[in-house]
Amino acid sequence: MRTMNQRFILIFFSLCCALHVHGQQMERLVLRYPMPMYVGTPSDLMDLDRLERTWEITSPPFLVPAGTTNLALDKLADCGNEIPVLGNPDLVTDGQKEAADGYYLELGEGPKHITIDLESACTIFAVAVWHYHMKARVYHDVVVQVADDPDFIVNVHTIYNNDHDNSLGFGVGEDLLYIEDHKGRLIDGRGVTGQYVRLYSNGNTDNRLNHYLEVEIYGKPID
Repeated sequence: MRTMNQRFILIFFSLCCALHVHGQQMERLVLRYPMPMYVGTPSDLMDLDRLERTWEITSPPFLVPAGTTNLALDKLADCGNEIPVLGNPDLVTDGQKEAADGYYLELGEGPKHITIDLESACTIFAVAVWHYHMKARVYHDVVVQVADDPDFIVNVHTIYNNDHDNSLGFGVGEDLLYIEDHKGRLIDGRGVTGQYVRLYSNGNTDNRLNHYLEVEIYGKPID
């Protein structure tokens, strides 16, 4: 049995290793969350297949290299040829994620996407997305991709996919559905590189519309 001192040394050693990965100094990624808008989980969402039980998860700190910043802030976002139902794409990268009218982009029915141009090739460590959190709902077919070009042909990486029936045509996703709340969804960027980040969705459990409050992309420009 380990003594108290031995356990302390082991924890300290593990923390030091976590803070230095591949020669890089690492730090905890701290997100700024908006005010919660609801408490509890509606029972009508509990029966969804492949739903993540968020209340059962205790996530460890998410570590990123020191100096990582939100590259998406005030960057150009667009929704292709889609005409928004409400709002405009600039709302997606304006730094505001409060759950209120006037803060979010609303797109029409069916599969829709938004694309963010980081203006140069970057290494991406994390993507955080807030679709909508005025009430609990689940968005369908959430897919996040990174590419070198705006047409998503060159160096395409899929870093998140919970499209379980391949509705979008990118393959069957292994990621779980999740209930929207004020913490949004933090996605591991896996250190992939690219200039463009595209996020897909295909309606939600309340209606067939698509919404985006805010997207944050954490990484570093490639020198």
